Amino acid sequence: LHNYWCHLLNEQAINGEWNKGRPYAIAGMLILCISLSGFWFFYPVKSTVNRAVQWMIRCCGPLAMLSALFIGSFDHDAVTNIASGFGLIAVCGTLYILYKHRQQFLFRLGILNLVLVGLNNLLYYTPALLWLLPVVQKISFLSVLLWIWLISFRSRPVNRI
Repeated sequence: LHNYWCHLLNEQAINGEWNKGRPYAIAGMLILCISLSGFWFFYPVKSTVNRAVQWMIRCCGPLAMLSALFIGSFDHDAVTNIASGFGLIAVCGTLYILYKHRQQFLFRLGILNLVLVGLNNLLYYTPALLWLLPVVQKISFLSVLLWIWLISFRSRPVNRI
């Protein structure tokens, strides 16, 4: 309830001890970034929207995930802002595809995710509300991962027997 995602990547835990979970957190972050990069690289190919939009998603999504890999190594805020900028472009492109293909539920869930990300930013930059961020951050991550999974599930080709 009190830890941020990036705390898992620190060498030192909040209690001052060596963070024994750091190797697992780094491995998890690597798997997450590779998986989401793959999603944003391959998802637009299934769409009939403008090729420029497809390439925008295929470039910005993986760039967001590549940037996110450095969240524990460099200036946290700068890396977060760079990754978020690329991610916002990829998410907006994904929303565009969902809208064009009339996938209203997934489109609305994506809008909800953007609102949650905005709420994360509000909490992060408002010191009086910072105590709420760890819980909202976990809800946001879960919602985004569910959204990506649902998009992937609905986009799979269906084998008819």
